[in-house]
Amino acid sequence: MRKPDKVINLERPPVVESAILVRLALPSDSDDEIEESLEEMRRLAWTAGAEVLCTVVQYRPDVCPATLIGSGKVKELRATCEELEADVVLVDSDLTPTQGSKLQEALGVKVLDRTQLILDIFAQRAQTNEGKHQVELAQLQYALPRLTGRGAEMMRLGAGIGTRGPGEQKLEVDRRVIRKRINRLKADLDEIRKHRRLQRKCRTEGSVGTVALVGYTNAGKSSLLNALTESHTHVEDKLFATLDPCSRRCPLPNGGQVIITDTVGFIRKLPHSLVAAFRATLEEVNEADLILLVADVSHEMVAEHIAAVNAVLDEIKVENKPIIRVFNKIDVADPAFVRTQLHGPGDPIAVSAKTGEGIEKLLKRIEDVVSVQRVRVRLRIPQCEAGIAGRVYQEGRVLDRCYEDNSILLDAEIDAALAGQMEAYVERSEPVAPSLDAACVQHA
Repeated sequence: MRKPDKVINLERPPVVESAILVRLALPSDSDDEIEESLEEMRRLAWTAGAEVLCTVVQYRPDVCPATLIGSGKVKELRATCEELEADVVLVDSDLTPTQGSKLQEALGVKVLDRTQLILDIFAQRAQTNEGKHQVELAQLQYALPRLTGRGAEMMRLGAGIGTRGPGEQKLEVDRRVIRKRINRLKADLDEIRKHRRLQRKCRTEGSVGTVALVGYTNAGKSSLLNALTESHTHVEDKLFATLDPCSRRCPLPNGGQVIITDTVGFIRKLPHSLVAAFRATLEEVNEADLILLVADVSHEMVAEHIAAVNAVLDEIKVENKPIIRVFNKIDVADPAFVRTQLHGPGDPIAVSAKTGEGIEKLLKRIEDVVSVQRVRVRLRIPQCEAGIAGRVYQEGRVLDRCYEDNSILLDAEIDAALAGQMEAYVERSEPVAPSLDAACVQHA
């Protein structure tokens, strides 16, 4: 057992519960990985409103199937809970339904694993109807396999002597109600996705392209959004301070503009249920023309954070998207460490959202990348192939439309890749000029 060695000197949320943090250390875990993961759990606990009284680490060659940690350590942990009068035990791992129920029974206090703690924070942060739906869906999907009963007597009764009775018992009723609610939430979120597509199409009118901010939680994405767009979105030094996506127009150096969208922060071992539930929100990343991968270069584990973000991008199937790596918080980072990171692959850009250093360089890079990705074309499409025109409307932005003989004439901005696929219909094409004024385009 050891006391936490780092103190977070920030304005704390109201402490509602006292907690003990538990970590199982396997031979494959390095000391740095263990400490970084524990520090992250402390931050998660602090964000949720819990005070970590002490940290318990057990080194074992393997995982105990019944309780994760060994039986001796469970007894020691129970005594510690009683001595410190802890309200909850937070486990830095994902527990199986059996492990969770047995640990809670043995310790006599509430037991939450890493996923449950993250879900609790998301539930606190959800402000919009969409966010609340997504969090509830993730919670129900997590809870469904963890419903426990008393064995066969809790199941639907069958035929034969001794099995006649009321029929469906409480456990089955609970499962049926949860499944029904899950299906309803999925249907509601599908409607939200359709509405979001319409919103996305409306807000991109008059812009050169769309940019999505992604990154590890608390990397400074919201602060960077404010610095790029001169807006005042909510910024807070807490994990998952941003849950609902926020979009703002960003002026570019040559007079054009892009739409920049802030997204929910990622984290190592992000629960799969959250990724699935937040599909409608993460769709903003898939639909963007450019991705800014924001990393906190003042953090010593910045490389691991970038790897965690890339893992989530792979999970949501983000492919063939240009990505600019942005190292934020250079105002508080070690300059020598920043220089070593800037020599990495991808030609990253170092900025400080707080002081504004590097922002102009980043805007110029955004402008260069987005303008290369889109071209303005004039298409002549036979009316019998109206589906082609529909695709242009869906994937690009139509600036002008008219009809001539049996053809549809479209003046549009589309991706260079799509323009190549429609080469047979192209009458004229030219790169999109970032300085092109939107109002002039509409009346061209």
